[in-house]
Amino acid sequence: MACVFCDSEGGSVLWRDASLRVVLADEPGYPGFCRVIWNAHVAEFSELDAPSRAHLMETVAAVERAVRRVMKPGKINLASLGNQVPHLHWHVIPRYADDAHFPKPVWASAERDVAEVRINERLVLSGGLLDAVNEEMSGLVATG
Repeated sequence: MACVFCDSEGGSVLWRDASLRVVLADEPGYPGFCRVIWNAHVAEFSELDAPSRAHLMETVAAVERAVRRVMKPGKINLASLGNQVPHLHWHVIPRYADDAHFPKPVWASAERDVAEVRINERLVLSGGLLDAVNEEMSGLVATG
């Protein structure tokens, strides 16, 4: 059975190690939307051993910090669903009161149109995520 996260990076890689990768996803209307993807094909979080679970969650927290610092959202949504792609991954999604789906999940029906200028402003901000994620991960690796 084909798996998009086994067959492709799942986005533009911002950081990786032997266990996982952090990618900037191509989600139209949502610049700064990141994913933390476990490299091996594992469907459920509980399939990982305790040190791997800790590493994954520390990485999710580090990516959240980077997204908050760079994108300056009103809120961050964290999600690990896997219903459509049963490969362990976490979504780190910057949310704004004027985004298309707020306050609903980004997978719900859109509530409004978003001005292209707002999306473009956020796209410019997202260019800083490579450095920010790498800074957060270097701090994590240094203390871990």
